[in-house]
Amino acid sequence: MNGSALNLHISTEMAAIDAAEWDALAGQANPFISHAFLQALEKGGAVGGDSGWDPMHLLLRSDDGQLLGTIPNYLKHHSYGEYIFDHGWANAFERAGGAYYPKLLAAVPFTPATGPRFLVRDNRTDLKTALAKGMETLMEKYQLSSAHINFLPSDDAHQLAAAGWLDRASVQFHWHNQNYADFDDFLDHLSSRKRKNIRKERASITKAGVTMLRLTGAAITQGHIDAFFRFYMSTIDRKWGGAYLTHEVFTQLGKTMADRMLLVMAEYEGNIIGGALNFIGDDALYGRNWGADIDIPNLHFEACYYQAIDFAIEHGLSRVEAGAQGFHKVQRGYLPVTTHSVHLIAHEGFRDAVARFLDAEKLGVEAEKNHIAMTSPFKAS
Repeated sequence: MNGSALNLHISTEMAAIDAAEWDALAGQANPFISHAFLQALEKGGAVGGDSGWDPMHLLLRSDDGQLLGTIPNYLKHHSYGEYIFDHGWANAFERAGGAYYPKLLAAVPFTPATGPRFLVRDNRTDLKTALAKGMETLMEKYQLSSAHINFLPSDDAHQLAAAGWLDRASVQFHWHNQNYADFDDFLDHLSSRKRKNIRKERASITKAGVTMLRLTGAAITQGHIDAFFRFYMSTIDRKWGGAYLTHEVFTQLGKTMADRMLLVMAEYEGNIIGGALNFIGDDALYGRNWGADIDIPNLHFEACYYQAIDFAIEHGLSRVEAGAQGFHKVQRGYLPVTTHSVHLIAHEGFRDAVARFLDAEKLGVEAEKNHIAMTSPFKAS
């Protein structure tokens, strides 16, 4: 790269990258950037093949072959499964005669969770810069419309914005642990009306005869995985959506990442009838997917939100990230936070148009956060 002692390589599959070498850079804090998670997506057929996600992982090596940095990266042929929506950009560019796809995307597929995207030695800024330049070089070499990095830490987003990338802000809802002793301690910090509502919702699950199970590690069997995939597909069917994840993806995750999974299962009349899948980080619990065979009032709130809060308090985790969207989460203690993505647009005129759009969008995001803050369920103090 530019005559330096750094060499940029492309790997078209995680299986070709040494897991220990990758994970030495990825660390243990965030489960989604682990070699096992990314390989499960590939091995299970969710990415690669005709999925529209072509793996193009970037590897930054020294002259002696040492891996100094890497990015989970893909050549995208559509904008599905990203949770940062640029379909409008694509339509506008194509109406003007351009080809928006394929585009370059550094992200964790189907996973709207902020985490490191530049996996580098000692968090070195120069290595992050080199990887960003590598993405820019690929964009130019293959004459792509754009390069994107989704759900990256704010510090990295601001650094890239200073280098000419466009910063885009979005809103998610996270629960934050204020050193609560237990769930009742958390409830004591809510207004009386919200506290009573949550207790009523939780009591309704017990009254309905549902027992909640929290499973992790060896307690998760293939039978649990099979049942959960059925729940996942039932949610997809009800929402008239497409299933991004396959049964084999969940099977692979159960084999390689069970210790970092929390599977909340609902048992009714001796049968498992619903569940929610979470992943465990060093300091956070990440809610991902959910579904149920039977429509039981408040089961979704119990399985996805209250069980997650209980687990986070018991294990001293600082927050629960409940994924994308969902204003209903606010009344259950999940407050708005800003997430970031960055975008590099090749065409100068189109880049200016997107920049103007993002400036206006940021004002809307801040206004939305301020409005939501006014509906906070917590006591005014």
